[in-house]
Amino acid sequence: MSSILALDDEHDMLALLSRIVSEKSSHELTTLSDPQELTQLLEQKSFDVVLTDLKMPGRSGIQVLEEVKQKNPRTAVIIMTAYGTIESALQATRKGAFDYITKPFRKERILHVIEQALNWQKLQQENSYLRQKLEEKTILPMLVGYTPIMQSLSDQIEKVAKTSATVLITGDSGTGKELVARALHTQSARSAQQFIPIDCSTIPESIIESELFGHVKGAFTGAIRNKKGLVEEANHGTLFLDEIGDLNPSTQVKLLRLLQEGEYKVVGSNSISKTDIRFIAATNQNLAEMIKKGAFREDLFYRLNGINIRLPSLVERKEDIPLLVSHFLDKYNGLYDKRVKRISNELMRDMIGRDWPGNVRELEHTIERGVIMASGECLEFSDIAAAGAVPRAPQEIGQSCELFSMPFKEAKDALIDKFHSEYISRVLSRNEGNVSKAARESGLKRQYLHRLMRETRLDSKTFKKNHPD
Repeated sequence: MSSILALDDEHDMLALLSRIVSEKSSHELTTLSDPQELTQLLEQKSFDVVLTDLKMPGRSGIQVLEEVKQKNPRTAVIIMTAYGTIESALQATRKGAFDYITKPFRKERILHVIEQALNWQKLQQENSYLRQKLEEKTILPMLVGYTPIMQSLSDQIEKVAKTSATVLITGDSGTGKELVARALHTQSARSAQQFIPIDCSTIPESIIESELFGHVKGAFTGAIRNKKGLVEEANHGTLFLDEIGDLNPSTQVKLLRLLQEGEYKVVGSNSISKTDIRFIAATNQNLAEMIKKGAFREDLFYRLNGINIRLPSLVERKEDIPLLVSHFLDKYNGLYDKRVKRISNELMRDMIGRDWPGNVRELEHTIERGVIMASGECLEFSDIAAAGAVPRAPQEIGQSCELFSMPFKEAKDALIDKFHSEYISRVLSRNEGNVSKAARESGLKRQYLHRLMRETRLDSKTFKKNHPD
């Protein structure tokens, strides 16, 4: 049974609230006509929901709100106000009130708001409990979640981490593949050694072998001294090969030998070096399809795919969004010294309703920009819009009857491709082809922006101010 406190200096209003709550619900209602007695009452009893009038002699509803929240931040406070003071009630919601109700009100309205407040409080309690459990399991930020698919993933990571098995992590961009790789390393027997990540999509083909295996002085033009490779640096630790699908065929052959024999040659040297490395690879590409097209070696795939860990997209675990939002609010409140305690119901419904093509990374950037723009304790839809974080509706991206006659996955991929192309074109245009500035503005890693540019066949030179037609 939930406990509710109704605070109003008008006895008729308290009697009305008592009848409404007792007729339609099983909640326990306490009434109080003198706001000066609130402090003593809060010492004796805690409440799930507090209904308070805004204008009362001796103590205002805002003061009641502040005292209740100081005593228990999770108590939901609902402000009751006359029509002429709606602006004050809106200010109260920015200070942490759950909602406001104008007088006179219909009983259906007050009961609906009370139930919403109780559901919100239940969610806060569940989030608090889950955050505690997640901290106990040292789950990393992008792996926050309590859905069965995430619990299964957590268990899989815990089991695999204790071995030295080669792991292939698959999943869409933004699902946290590198975080999983780091979790596998930090929970392994190699955690005291180096974790060395390398993004195969960002290193030019001409120097990828030198980066991986190192080179000796004079091995090629510009090799003025010996260089240690990442493989040597990762010895006894973990080497993480991100975007393994972008590795060129020549390097694939040498990587296969390294995986099979634990041996490699430094570029420009004839001597064989040995290493002891735990390999983790990741990709958002379909390697099986690449094998059919001859773009990826089948024998290398089977070596890498010792254990496969697939990361779900955010659409597959939308139930985790409230917990993720809470986590990112805490993170960016601390980073930017803000006090955003919650998000509006409207915004939460929007968050849960979106497709999130950029997955958890996109959600995190959206919350970060919203926290920066927020002026109160409640993050509103307008804050997200002001930060430029509201994606346009699909019909604004491009309506096409053809899309709706295609299979769902093909239509979705076509729409996302169109969005990527138009979004990147605009952000590059605004920054006159400067990729670094475009990456900062869009909240993307420079390497990821480069990869999207390749996929959409966009050249930064096209957007430079003095580029010839």
